[in-house]
Amino acid sequence: MKTPDIRQRMLLAALLPVSLLSVLLSVVFLMTRFEDITETYQLRTRSVARQLALASEFGLFAGNQQQLQILALGALREPDVRWVAILDRQGKTLVSAGETRGDEPMPFSSFEKQVFDAQRLLDVLAQPVFASGIKLDDLYEDASKLEPGQAVPLGQVVVKFSRQSMLEQKRDILWLGGLISALGLLFGIVLALRLSAGVIRPMMRVSHLIERIGNGDFSAASRIQAQTPDRDPLHDLQENLIQMADRLAEVQQNLEQQVSTVTQALREKKEEAERATEAKSRFLAAASHDLRQPVHALGMFVARLAQLPHDDQTSQLIGNLKASVRAMQSLLDGLLDISRLEAKAVQIKLKKFPLQDLFERLAQDMVPLAQDKGLQLRIRPCQVWIRSDPALLYRILLNLVGNALRYTEKGGVLVACRHTGASAQATIEVWDSGLGIAPEHQEAVFKEFYQVNNPARQRGQGLGLGLNIVQRSCQLLMHPLTLSSRLGVGTRFQMKVPKEASELVPTLAPVTPEQQLQHGLTGTVLVIEDDDLVRRALVDLLTSWGWMVAEARDLNSALELIQGGVLPGLIISDYRLDDTLNGILVITQLRQQLARPVPACLISGDTDPALIQAAQAAQLTLLHKPVRPAKLRILLQHLLMDQRDRAGEA
Repeated sequence: MKTPDIRQRMLLAALLPVSLLSVLLSVVFLMTRFEDITETYQLRTRSVARQLALASEFGLFAGNQQQLQILALGALREPDVRWVAILDRQGKTLVSAGETRGDEPMPFSSFEKQVFDAQRLLDVLAQPVFASGIKLDDLYEDASKLEPGQAVPLGQVVVKFSRQSMLEQKRDILWLGGLISALGLLFGIVLALRLSAGVIRPMMRVSHLIERIGNGDFSAASRIQAQTPDRDPLHDLQENLIQMADRLAEVQQNLEQQVSTVTQALREKKEEAERATEAKSRFLAAASHDLRQPVHALGMFVARLAQLPHDDQTSQLIGNLKASVRAMQSLLDGLLDISRLEAKAVQIKLKKFPLQDLFERLAQDMVPLAQDKGLQLRIRPCQVWIRSDPALLYRILLNLVGNALRYTEKGGVLVACRHTGASAQATIEVWDSGLGIAPEHQEAVFKEFYQVNNPARQRGQGLGLGLNIVQRSCQLLMHPLTLSSRLGVGTRFQMKVPKEASELVPTLAPVTPEQQLQHGLTGTVLVIEDDDLVRRALVDLLTSWGWMVAEARDLNSALELIQGGVLPGLIISDYRLDDTLNGILVITQLRQQLARPVPACLISGDTDPALIQAAQAAQLTLLHKPVRPAKLRILLQHLLMDQRDRAGEA
């Protein structure tokens, strides 16, 4: 909320008393006028009702309805009268005039009554009519029913009055009071402005001067000084402010000169550092690239030398030489990667590919290293497809797995991929059972040449470049990388990569006609399975048995295979698929498409009795997961034999 300035505060100080007084006077005036209007209205309505009762006495006594009707019509001429009714002593309406809606009379009473109809804003007054000085105790009245001193009413007059005019008068008075209050407030504002101008203007002038000085406009002080009259009550204060502004202007000028000098020196140092960094990067790139060839030749010579017969001392010397060459190769590889990343010379080539290909290459390269150290390297199969740069991603995995093996003394390293069908990303994880990284070192390990607990820079513990290369490469690929570690437990690296849809290519294994005849199969085994890993395992198993196999994820991909020329001789389908159709419906529609009863079986992990009944109704054999290969092979041969027998009978 914005704080009010000096002008607003002065106006509030002058206006609050005036406004309060104006509001109080208006409220008192309005309340008094409202009471007067209400009292006048009540007196007038009672007077009209009583006068009408007096005038109706003779007509009620004589039973002259014509006269009573004239009185009722005459009463309607009175202001606010909406309805009039005259009743006899039995409560029967003799005459009525005015609005017909809601003209039911009030219950007959010998007392005056008044009721308010809030819905229609009507006051209903009932006034009894008494005889003046005439005692009626003859044949027409039972004197025993009357209390002593009680007069017998001749009838009753009921009149309805509208409050509309009274409310309009109050509304007019309210508008008048509001107008008077507004005029009083306006007069107070004008008066406050006139009285406070002599104080506010000098204070506002000083406030503006301070604001401009605060914004750095020190020349404004001289301009205000020329405009300030000598009789200004704050003249001395403004003079002091002007002197302060002059001194601040001098200080600012000196500071600007110093800042400009320091900025120029920093700019020169920055440019010098950038030139040195670029020169270093170019040198490292050129040196590491040029040294790779002779070091590679040296490594091959050393390997060849190690195959020759030597004594123990020479063999030990050759082993140390091999370790030195291996360390030099690792250093050159790291320096080359760092220099290329710093020079932004790495060209990203994103493509869609299966992650399992990288995992297989990783196993071939790193399993021997793990075995030499007595560790277990486990790489879980993964059938997910991703989008990334295969070469750069493989380099990242090599560094992560290499670091994990280097700092793990017992146990092993796990490489896995986690993904769900609904997620757009897959998570590649590298776990180790090493020493772990303390929380205070988990950010520093990604710096160049930083190593935990290796101040002597021993070559056996690496060079401190691997994680820096991993972090820079992940940033370049926009693959988020996270680290979690516990001392004495191990470390886990997680990297998220974009996931792509798997590409299904029919897997056809070459088979001779004699083999097909031996198995009794005419056509291809069509495998329908939405789980990539399960489908791959089943396809490989059937292919190893010598059958031609085509694979599909759902009904649409299976129909595409058939339209492409694949002729299924046997169908194996999972029950639960990605789409809304289950395996039973898929097999049924494929048989309709092929126009023949193709042998088929159903595989499912469900043991619901309803599923078993549905498979029996569809004449399909149901196998429950996990399925033994021998049992599956016997079932397929049995289905093919049944098909061959039916064909022979036909």
